[in-house]
Amino acid sequence: MAKEIPDLVVEPRAGTGKGAARAARRAGMVPGVVYGGGSDPVSIQIPFNVLFKKLKDGRFMATLFNLKMEGQDDVRVICRNVQRDVVKDLPTHIDLLRLKRTTKIALFIPVEVIGEEVSPGLKKGGVLSMIRPEVELTVTAADIPDAITIDISEIEIGDNVSISSVNLPAGAKPTIDRDFVIANISAPSGLKASSDDDEEGEEGTEEAPAEEASEES
Repeated sequence: MAKEIPDLVVEPRAGTGKGAARAARRAGMVPGVVYGGGSDPVSIQIPFNVLFKKLKDGRFMATLFNLKMEGQDDVRVICRNVQRDVVKDLPTHIDLLRLKRTTKIALFIPVEVIGEEVSPGLKKGGVLSMIRPEVELTVTAADIPDAITIDISEIEIGDNVSISSVNLPAGAKPTIDRDFVIANISAPSGLKASSDDDEEGEEGTEEAPAEEASEES
């Protein structure tokens, strides 16, 4: 199932150049441009507060958006650059790239877990740790999965789930060119503490060396 693409609502911006950009900023907007995709560049602007919130939410540069602008057809875009004020570190300009449906892009895809109710590791009191709740994959713009799924129904305490064991959607590929851990089941803290105590106890039971005979006076 294709992932639902969030909307990014922008406004057309009259004029180009530094003067028009400064006017947009005075009006509480961040100027920008939409380019690529076989069409001419279009000057746009977006409310500063809207863009600032999206930047704070994270993953803005790795999120595919459905660009909505009055008088224009919706188009899929991804941000390729955010210029910032060198002193205040606030956004001053954005560049958005139009994408074709066949374009390959890198996006962070959420990880879903199944098999928790029957996992032997969890039944024994193990704790599931999500090392990577999201995995960066290279996917096509027209076929973005909602999530990838890991199955822990047979995972014991101490076992890992790595990317190599996951059935990825057709055409999707990890951006990291090596195997890596997505999740694991670790022993509960109480069990770990007990195990540590046992080891210390065993060390403490070693017989003390016999005392050497005292020297004759």
